[in-house]
Amino acid sequence: MPYLFDGFAGILRTIGVGALAYLLLILFLRVSGKRTLSKMNAFDLVVTVALGSTLATVLLSRDVALAEGAAAFATLIGGQYIITWLSVRSRSVRRLVKSEPALLVSRGAFLDAAMMRSRVTQAEIHAAMRAEGIAALQDVGAVLLETDGSFTVLAARNTPEGFAGRFASRRTGPVPGAEDGGT
Repeated sequence: MPYLFDGFAGILRTIGVGALAYLLLILFLRVSGKRTLSKMNAFDLVVTVALGSTLATVLLSRDVALAEGAAAFATLIGGQYIITWLSVRSRSVRRLVKSEPALLVSRGAFLDAAMMRSRVTQAEIHAAMRAEGIAALQDVGAVLLETDGSFTVLAARNTPEGFAGRFASRRTGPVPGAEDGGT
């Protein structure tokens, strides 16, 4: 089997099937709505990656017919639709599928236990601070690790009263500074 060129039939198949698969994917995404490609949590990311992987397989594998690829797109998008529909209506499904944001810094202090649970380093938090134009830790009201893996950095001047208290739970215990209505 040649490694560099195997004839024009393979190239024409890739172009033809690729164009049709791409159009099908766009059609499925338009019908399913904007939520399908959102990256709100790990589940959404998995669906997005799986759609890309399926498209690549349909494009490059002669063993996968376009109809099979369309069925795979429909299965992934349909499953994502059902799970998100259920998670909006059921607290237990929502808890199973979605995580909660993690408070990593409160009132200029690192929350080491939360950082260890989230596997986040101080260097990563400092990078997120720099991206928001904040140089000093004492100028930070809160840093959250969002459900999609991104960081939200709130300047101390923009952090509402009692904000950190919203993240206290039986699992994590009280957040420093939350007991006095601080951050």
